[in-house]
Amino acid sequence: MTTHDVTRGYRVFQWFNGLALTLVVVVTLYPFVNIVARSFSSQSAISAGEVNLWPKGFNLTTYKIVASDPMFWTNYRNTVLYTVVATFIAIVLTTCYAYVLSKKHLKGRKVLIGVAVFTMFFSGGLIPNYVLISSLGMKNSIWAIVLPNAISVFNLLVMKAFFESLPQDLEEAAAIDGLNTYGILWKIVLPLSKAVLATMILFYAVSFWNSWFPAFLYMNESNLFPVTVYLRNLIAGATGADSFGAAASDVTQAAANIQAVTIVLTVLPILVIYPFVQRYFVSGVMLGAVKG
Repeated sequence: MTTHDVTRGYRVFQWFNGLALTLVVVVTLYPFVNIVARSFSSQSAISAGEVNLWPKGFNLTTYKIVASDPMFWTNYRNTVLYTVVATFIAIVLTTCYAYVLSKKHLKGRKVLIGVAVFTMFFSGGLIPNYVLISSLGMKNSIWAIVLPNAISVFNLLVMKAFFESLPQDLEEAAAIDGLNTYGILWKIVLPLSKAVLATMILFYAVSFWNSWFPAFLYMNESNLFPVTVYLRNLIAGATGADSFGAAASDVTQAAANIQAVTIVLTVLPILVIYPFVQRYFVSGVMLGAVKG
């Protein structure tokens, strides 16, 4: 096979690869663009099925109804607080646990790994968890949100593999220089783990931001809800335009595109933050599979 044939074949591959990736992007973006268009469209256009990729009968009625409710901003503030605190706790616990599991000389290491993996497939169940949270006095508190899901076993195993891929010579040299275990982790390991840490922060932050069921289960006071529960109640009809004293036409408009508006309001912060950490995503996940 000549170089010309190889080059021509590679160009054909690139063309088909680019076409396939373009189709994937279009299929992925289309539903979201449609949701955004529906959120800014009129009730009549939505009911008639005329909204595709561009708003029809542009209006901001539902956005104004939601934004005018003080409870929305209280719940939004709660979501930010819960996400920041939960992500911080999760990163600290996952990093410490993964670093310990990466030491092959640790006694009982297989048991600790087995305990973690076991929880991926088996859980205590909804009622026992509810009884546990209640008996610990964590109902109607931030701890009911941030502690039960503080460690994701998938994230734990990814970080463990990443730490195992780091050269052991660096840690041995640091130990000879007088650093203890915590000093090695803080001054040697963590500076080399920025990619995987950024990836784990993204995973945890998105998970906690989108979470609504724990708050729905363990909280009874509306001023403690995250915004996801507020929006869930808005969709379910537990609250709505009626509670704001809106006109009948506004109520009809809100009912038509409330689901689209809630989706946009929920994912917007993640879309803003994601580009800044996306460059760490592939390297953070894949480096854990590369052994040094």
